Amino acid sequence: MKKIFTALALVLIVSACGGGGGTPPRNLDNACSIVSQRASWLSDMKSVERKWGIPIHVQMATIHQESKFVSDARTPFRYAIGVIPMGRQSSAYGFSQALDATWKEYQVDQRRFGAKREKFRDAVDFMGWYMHGSTERLGISKYDARSQYLAYHEGRTGFARGSYNAKSWLLRVSQAVADRSEMYRNQLIRCGKA
Repeated sequence: MKKIFTALALVLIVSACGGGGGTPPRNLDNACSIVSQRASWLSDMKSVERKWGIPIHVQMATIHQESKFVSDARTPFRYAIGVIPMGRQSSAYGFSQALDATWKEYQVDQRRFGAKREKFRDAVDFMGWYMHGSTERLGISKYDARSQYLAYHEGRTGFARGSYNAKSWLLRVSQAVADRSEMYRNQLIRCGKA
């Protein structure tokens, strides 16, 4: 009986430390609700804002678009003939949907070899690093959620070439990110979290 209670206690402790796994907060349309459910996330995003200058609302809108706040989000599988799995569409993973190569570049540049894409703190720091680089290299304002998202999605080279102009769906998505960013900004001001 003692072994059962010990095992049960261990399972409860491990699950409490897990941070909810891939489960997102409820009501993703309300920034105040998100940060009240995940108080450490607000602290992490404020740190990124201080370090990299990327506003919290821009971070949140981008994460919403990329992963809907799911820590272990992945791209869908590709299928041959509609049934044979051929691997995932890309190596994008985690809150920020960072690609393997770009994540490795971040880890080396920032000497954060233990950083993990499914850890919120690491994911938002990556996002801040990337967007700060887009500001430096492309002159994009850190408050311009639409252009920051386009550079994030297409890569800086693609953004500089204007590759997004041939993708009407991506232009719609980037405008939705900008709209959500503004919505989150107003909500965070109203609840005193901005």
